[in-house]
Amino acid sequence: MPILGITASQNYARGISVDYLVVAGGGGGGINVGGGGGAGGLRCTVNNTGGGGSLESALTCAKNTNFTVTVGAGGSSTNSRAVSPTSGANSVFSTITSTGGGRGGTNTDGNGATGGSGGGGQGGGNGGAGTTNQGFAGGTGVGSGTFPGAGGGGAGVAGQSPANGSANAGNGGDGVQTAITGSNVTYGGGGGGSRDSGTGQGAGGAGGGGAGNRNANATSGTVNTGGGGGGVHDQVTCSSGSGGSGVVILRFATASGTITIGAGLTGSTTTSGANTIATITAGTGNVSWT
Repeated sequence: MPILGITASQNYARGISVDYLVVAGGGGGGINVGGGGGAGGLRCTVNNTGGGGSLESALTCAKNTNFTVTVGAGGSSTNSRAVSPTSGANSVFSTITSTGGGRGGTNTDGNGATGGSGGGGQGGGNGGAGTTNQGFAGGTGVGSGTFPGAGGGGAGVAGQSPANGSANAGNGGDGVQTAITGSNVTYGGGGGGSRDSGTGQGAGGAGGGGAGNRNANATSGTVNTGGGGGGVHDQVTCSSGSGGSGVVILRFATASGTITIGAGLTGSTTTSGANTIATITAGTGNVSWT
């Protein structure tokens, strides 16, 4: 009797389509009319992604397979001319890496550092470059008058460069909004710059950016937003703002599988409609699906 057809085996591993938001740690703010820290690089498949780029593509993840996740820490602050702040650390999900935000410009190096979003320049310093499809550059500071520092770049907008003769420091660039969790939330704001007298310190960008200050501590970037820290002027008794830590958020159809968040990671899951959302807020480890 002839064989009329072949029934395919159903025992192969099936992949799960996973949307993601991967935000790196923001950069620390600079000192001595310091520039604001740049926001952590942002890559996302829902609504918007960083740097004005096209939306990222969802990853297909095989079941019973480990995928690396790292949540980048925010860059450190400083209260000393002798100690520079640091840039933020990278965040990772599988093959997706977002670059840590650049630190703000300081007295030892007036230029903001390159990063996912670039750090703002100190008074007279240049802004650091952002990373393509992750974030924007920091602004350029002014080297005269009140020496206003510039804002750090945000995931959605470049850091503000004060105008020549301006009494105001530059504001941090705004981040971008995504509804990957089911609600609209903005991530990746740049830190504001500082100036050497009076008011007019730079505001932090929307999405967790910290504000600059003169003779009080600057504001740090918000935890788990990748926001940049604010710059500060007084380098004796005050600190610049540290960068906000990043976050990794994964969304997939609940009916397609169950996620395990492995050792070394801090995270939780919720549901929104037909989707499960895993939010991972710290650590390095593996996730997998069954």
